[in-house]
Amino acid sequence: MRILWLKTELLHPVDKGGKIRTYHMLKELKREHHITYLTLDDGTAAADARERATEYCHELVYVPHHTRAKFSAGFYVELAANLASPLPYAIKKYESSQMRREIVERTERDAFDVLICDFLTPSINVPSSVPCATVLFQHNVEAMIWKRHYEVQTNPLKKVYLYDQWRKTRRFEHSACRRFDQVIAVSREDRDMMQRDYEVDAIEDVPTGVDTEFFQPQGRERREPHNLVFTGSMDWLPNEDAIRFFTEQIMPRIKQAVPDVTLTVVGRKPYPSLIELSKHDPSVIVTGRVEDVRPFMERAGAYIVPIRIGGGTRLKIYEAMAMEKPIISTTVGAEGLPVQHDIDLLLADTPELFAEAVIKVFSNQTFAGELGARAAAVVRERFGWDKVAKTFAEICQRTAGREHKEGRRSEATVEINASHI
Repeated sequence: MRILWLKTELLHPVDKGGKIRTYHMLKELKREHHITYLTLDDGTAAADARERATEYCHELVYVPHHTRAKFSAGFYVELAANLASPLPYAIKKYESSQMRREIVERTERDAFDVLICDFLTPSINVPSSVPCATVLFQHNVEAMIWKRHYEVQTNPLKKVYLYDQWRKTRRFEHSACRRFDQVIAVSREDRDMMQRDYEVDAIEDVPTGVDTEFFQPQGRERREPHNLVFTGSMDWLPNEDAIRFFTEQIMPRIKQAVPDVTLTVVGRKPYPSLIELSKHDPSVIVTGRVEDVRPFMERAGAYIVPIRIGGGTRLKIYEAMAMEKPIISTTVGAEGLPVQHDIDLLLADTPELFAEAVIKVFSNQTFAGELGARAAAVVRERFGWDKVAKTFAEICQRTAGREHKEGRRSEATVEINASHI
């Protein structure tokens, strides 16, 4: 297949869930298919991000694009202005007439079999009609994330704003899902939700994968039995909410039974109040971005996922499973993954139950070891990226074949050829 892959960012550094999923998927697809990667570029990627794009695509096309830095004055002005827009802010800020022109020109000039829109955000720039099959790759049900933000928010003004963003996102996502030839979700739960709420018929799901060769214990780190670790981009609101929830409501309960418990938060752009907390509370360690998360995971006695408002699936859980870590997660944190409570990990949703689960893992090392070993066996057997990418490619090939059979490709070719006569 010849694939036109749409994104709103370059992938390096590969340091957050969406990038990780895309990077590994494309690396596998590139082995057998031709990838043209068309993306917005806001200048914040790594210095070698364009050069390293050859790792995952054959051709890179980047479109300069400016977005406001979070928490800057311009950012808040844009948030306020968005109240008058029918589009949610998270979509509106990626609108690009230049990207739209590139899509039109390249799909008319090159014989692509399929256009893949990676995440909902680039879809704002996809024309209503293109001369190839179209696939929307949904890493999350985006409206669900905003709905959960709204539901847990206690500040009245923020709650009103989040409600507005939820409703706008739901309208936009509903429309986007219905105008693509195929939607691919990352879990059965997301698939069923979009099929039901957005009335999407052409929708399938592919599992999340993990690099099982990279994520495995190295035996180089001294284990700290009462250390907990969390990994994830701290500029993503569900992760920020998760750590606030844990440090404020769960960790004090654990300390009553395990006074020397520590928490290591590993991830880029930690929010300011978390940095301040770590300065005054030695039990909270904040690393910021690191080149390799494995040493921090290997040192830990357990891995936590106290997420309350996420969507899609958590790559971090599969990574921790591959590292043979006992995992304690909320139900939302493990949503969409084929894992079972008390077999692959422990699930707990209230502060009391979450604290009890952590204490259980700390106090019963045999149980903790068995939990981690079972989890590792599951991901190594079933969820390597080669298997995941193969399933993804098969769906895209069926979609391209279906659209070709219905005559869209041949009609579009006639129109294109006629324009050059």
